[in-house]
Amino acid sequence: MGLKCMFTFISPLFQLGLVSLLQAAKVSQLIERVSDHKDFKKLLRTRTNVLVLYTKSATSTEPQLKLLSDVAQAVKGQGTIAWVNCGDSEGRKLCKKLKVDPSSKKHGYDISHFKDGTFHTEYTRPATFKSMVAFLKDPTGAPLWEENPDAKDVFHIETEKEFRKLVKREERPILMMFYAPWCGVCKRMQPIFQQAATETKGKYVLAGMNVHPAEFDGLKQEYKVKGYPTFCYFEKGKFLHHYENYGATAKDIAEWLKNPQPPQPKTPEVPWSESDSAVFHLTDDTFDSFMERHSSVLLMFYAPWCGHCKKMKPEFDEAAEILNKDPDSPGVLAALDATVHKSVGERFKISGFPTIKFFEKGEEKYTLPHIRTKDKIVEWLQNPQAPPPPEQSWEEKQSSVIHLGAEEFREALKKKKHSLVITSFVIFFPPFSPMDNTIPHFTTAADIFKEDRKIAYAAVDCTKGQNGELCKQEGVEGYPTFNYYNYGKFGDKYSGDRGEAGFTGFMRSLRGQDQEKAGKRKEEL
Repeated sequence: MGLKCMFTFISPLFQLGLVSLLQAAKVSQLIERVSDHKDFKKLLRTRTNVLVLYTKSATSTEPQLKLLSDVAQAVKGQGTIAWVNCGDSEGRKLCKKLKVDPSSKKHGYDISHFKDGTFHTEYTRPATFKSMVAFLKDPTGAPLWEENPDAKDVFHIETEKEFRKLVKREERPILMMFYAPWCGVCKRMQPIFQQAATETKGKYVLAGMNVHPAEFDGLKQEYKVKGYPTFCYFEKGKFLHHYENYGATAKDIAEWLKNPQPPQPKTPEVPWSESDSAVFHLTDDTFDSFMERHSSVLLMFYAPWCGHCKKMKPEFDEAAEILNKDPDSPGVLAALDATVHKSVGERFKISGFPTIKFFEKGEEKYTLPHIRTKDKIVEWLQNPQAPPPPEQSWEEKQSSVIHLGAEEFREALKKKKHSLVITSFVIFFPPFSPMDNTIPHFTTAADIFKEDRKIAYAAVDCTKGQNGELCKQEGVEGYPTFNYYNYGKFGDKYSGDRGEAGFTGFMRSLRGQDQEKAGKRKEEL
């Protein structure tokens, strides 16, 4: 048989084998095969979150194609996987144009990420399903805890089954850290916890588990996980008690493990009105008579739980030491807990904390949102002046953001398929704070989707009325917090980019999934 005939005979079989091999490797149709530069540019123009695999041949990276097929399925609607084979003639031209050479890499492939149409970064995180999915769901977010080489001595638990197995079979004592990836305290404690794991290796097991997803709600209830992180101590398969030293060092944890004791009962915080303070503390019963006796009063309406009030208390106390003890003082400082003495609070329409009001001869004269420090308080009372005109609150400005309160929260979100809710301290926040920078981007995103009846961008001011309790129920531990809801049911914490592109890209990916599902239903019909 001649060479030409032999080639003719083998070629179709080879092609068939190659196609079968690629189909087996691809597993799904979700990987975008690209070999033309125009198609590549179109892909980046039409997709906002693209991970591109460059290979030196079609057969050299079968495991990677299989892995990325699984990843593509998991991030469907949120991210795109593309594949460029630099080994064939067309792909070689594209790779040359892009200045990519996978053959120079150790494993014969290269992976790059493109965000919003432009190159974002080389993918250097572990080539594992979990890491790649986490990356594509939040390309600018921090790596998973288990990706940190310094955390190698921490047992990283992924499923409830793994957790139960560890607790049942492990003979050494276990300290389990239940955490959420977005939690600030968790991030601060992780390096300490992993150092303790290394120092106590062999004697104790220190394990970590992300229990934020709804699938772990039963586990959280069982071990009283009401916030993050929660540390649980186990011996011989039994849960004994919690560990609650959130300011601990690695040494503190190691020492505690030698003699683990249950948390000591917390000493209740002394109410401000019962502390050694020069501030006059008023009640519903004493308010009017006090105002009759003092011609100039600077009054702070506060709530015991309010963080901004706690921050201001020392300043108010120090100013009171000067003003309330001086017989020639131009005025006095007083405070009233508006969560207890509601009658006075309602009379002056107090809706946020702290609220500072100036009274002259018993009459309300000014509200002073700009006075917060001891020096400013003393200086202003020496020469009371009308405050500068207040800026419009976010709620007062016209936009497509829906501002919700505790009463209408559930009912309003039930009507929307996709809702992104920002919980915020709208009334008081410092210039250039994360909130201050976020509001314009969040508002713009809401305006872009204002015609879509299934989408809502909403905001809740946690300082207003009953909203504080609502925010606690919804797991708000810091500001701003972003929660995603599906027809009123909590879906997940949003931890993506806090710019316009992040907020709009998140919604576009959800709507893309909706359209894809609708298309499939039509096909089935």
